[in-house]
Amino acid sequence: MALWDRFKESAATMQTQLNAKKNDLKSGAFRDASMAMCALVAAADGSIDASERQRVASLIMTNDVLQNFPAEDLQARFNDYCQKLTADFDFGKVAVLQTIGKVAKKPTEARAVIQIGIVIGGADGDFDKTEQGVVREACFALGLPPHEFDL
Repeated sequence: MALWDRFKESAATMQTQLNAKKNDLKSGAFRDASMAMCALVAAADGSIDASERQRVASLIMTNDVLQNFPAEDLQARFNDYCQKLTADFDFGKVAVLQTIGKVAKKPTEARAVIQIGIVIGGADGDFDKTEQGVVREACFALGLPPHEFDL
């Protein structure tokens, strides 16, 4: 099986796992960490283009887990994290990883944040090395082994 086919299958499995945990994923820390993860993946290559913003908007509107939160609130948080990353990527990345790290003590939420990162990273059909790299860094911020997610 080709690498991309394995990834698509893995992303579908992760989305199913996220949906099964929907009722456990309602905290403000999870909300913030998931939007921080989306911004981090969108900015992985150093810029955030309109298509990346559109993928996140689509995720916000269609993802069952994120339906636990008002869409406008999620969009505002995503935009705030994007602003931090585009103003100064290195400094913004530190702040965003700290936000992601706030769910480290809640394994269900921590894994869900990584899964959201992988789902958004692969939404364009190409989960590239820079996107994988920032998701791997988020794994370290959460104390999760990257190999658990094939990273």
